Amino acid sequence: MRPRHDQLVDQLVRLIDIRLLDPLEILLDDHDTVDALRDVVRARARSWAAVMVDGDDRAAVGAIMRVMATLYPGDGPFDPPLDWWRTPLGQVVARRVGHPAAEKVSYAVAGAMLGITRQGVHDLASRGKLARHPEGGVLTASVRDRLLQEGTRRA
Repeated sequence: MRPRHDQLVDQLVRLIDIRLLDPLEILLDDHDTVDALRDVVRARARSWAAVMVDGDDRAAVGAIMRVMATLYPGDGPFDPPLDWWRTPLGQVVARRVGHPAAEKVSYAVAGAMLGITRQGVHDLASRGKLARHPEGGVLTASVRDRLLQEGTRRA
């Protein structure tokens, strides 16, 4: 399912508020300055969401990777909970990038990205509709390709 623009904007604003602006407000002890930033973030989130959903591939991937690196920093690999893939941001990441940090994913992660069960992923892999990885799981690129094919069939 393609994420709705307004849902993606709301999620981006909420994540930025929780992860960046709330801590900044505490640190600065200045809600007026941070409130001004909240207005800027809302406007920018609309622009980012438009690029992520409808922009050309290069611009969309660039915007997604900037947002992901900012909101999900860390020394370890990006490994969100399975239900994250059903969020508007998870859906747009899956469609535009695949998995931002993995060449292959488990059947469970592929299922979450596709919105189907692990058994459904197994069936697709068995029928050659998803490419298996030699070390197990499926290729992230094949999951992304499947999502893009589904989008064109529904359009």
